[in-house]
Amino acid sequence: MPGSKNREAFIPYRRRDIIELCLQDGQLSAADALKFKDFCQILSAYYHFRFHHTLEIIKDNYVPFNPNTDVQPLIQPSLDQYEEMESMVVDAFNHILERANYIPLSEATVQKALANKSLIDLKTQVNFEEFDRFICYYQGNNYKTIYLKKFIFWKEEKVLDIFERIVLLIKFKEAAYFRSKKAKIDQLKFTPGKMYVYFYKNVPQLDIDLLFPNVTTRMTWKDRLLFGVPAIGAAVPLLLKALPNILLLIAAILLVLNATPLIEALDVEPDQLRNVMPVLVATLSLGMTLGGFAFKQYTTYKNKKIKFQKDVTDTLFFKNLANNDSAFGRLIDIAEEEECKEIILVYYHLMISEELLNPEQLDSKIETWMEKKLGTTINFDIHGPLNNLQDIKGEVSRNTEQTNSAAEISLLTYDSQGFCHVLPLEEAMVVLDQVWDNAFRYNGIAL
Repeated sequence: MPGSKNREAFIPYRRRDIIELCLQDGQLSAADALKFKDFCQILSAYYHFRFHHTLEIIKDNYVPFNPNTDVQPLIQPSLDQYEEMESMVVDAFNHILERANYIPLSEATVQKALANKSLIDLKTQVNFEEFDRFICYYQGNNYKTIYLKKFIFWKEEKVLDIFERIVLLIKFKEAAYFRSKKAKIDQLKFTPGKMYVYFYKNVPQLDIDLLFPNVTTRMTWKDRLLFGVPAIGAAVPLLLKALPNILLLIAAILLVLNATPLIEALDVEPDQLRNVMPVLVATLSLGMTLGGFAFKQYTTYKNKKIKFQKDVTDTLFFKNLANNDSAFGRLIDIAEEEECKEIILVYYHLMISEELLNPEQLDSKIETWMEKKLGTTINFDIHGPLNNLQDIKGEVSRNTEQTNSAAEISLLTYDSQGFCHVLPLEEAMVVLDQVWDNAFRYNGIAL
């Protein structure tokens, strides 16, 4: 339905707002509220550290593919190293987009969108054969109704499918490929062999083609008909009318060249040759009229092309959020926020729940809570934060009547019936503190 939004896993609020919402829920005592704030702070710092590690991986491996780099490696990578570095960047890209709750768009889906008629009546084409890699993600999908002017008193209603955020990774083939296609390397709008990352907002599905650096434009069949049919229609009677005059012009030229036998072969009277100037003027006038009409039609097409270029400029300037290495940094910030918001919501609801919850029940409870508190309908990603809480492990000392020992335990565990259990706040903070203490020790912690 136009005006509605599809349910997505993305949480459209800041991490700080989510924490404040939990504190205002009235389920925690004053003492526990302070502990919960500390828990959220140290958890956020830990995940900031983890995503910083991902950013360092990208920075170390993106250099040979960065079209805007101002630094060079001391030693150029070998072919095997080059391919491994490319895979590292791509894997990290997919990792952070999935953590940021972005949704993948297949190449086939993008090509189908490109095949649809754009808002500008101009044929565009993107050559996917020029790409070594193409990856696309989006987040937020809504609809907007616009009215396009068709005739003086008639407007066409059109519903646009709009991506609130869209991310593209494009790796172009090496220069040898473009040389084999007889392309002029210095005239390309991109650098062969480089990897481009684009991050845009509020892009209509029909305008995805504007985001590609190798987009080309051509006349539509309508343009060709408007340009060609009138020209042909005007040319045929002109040619028939001007044919006798053209013979006279040829005869006049032959007369100047003193080619009398050829003039006789054309069967032209001498009197007609003496009065050739009016014929010449009439023929040139008709030719100029036809040429003027053709020029007008071509100018109309060029104006469309200029409008297309303006739309490209507006999209790249006003809708651009980040490019290349800056896009990675921006997306990592979003992924870090999403990861923390999800974990905080899962831990909070398990901590305050008076009944045992399995993953499906917990997922439904969080979605209902979000809709009640904020009027926001989301499709909460329950398995990601559960796995993250389960992966955070540390030793907790527990004094019992029988023994005083320390055992390694996860922030989240499951019982035999599949219900979820989280450590109490004090023990959870002890675990997080130990994880921090061991962050720079090679003890097997996965970063």
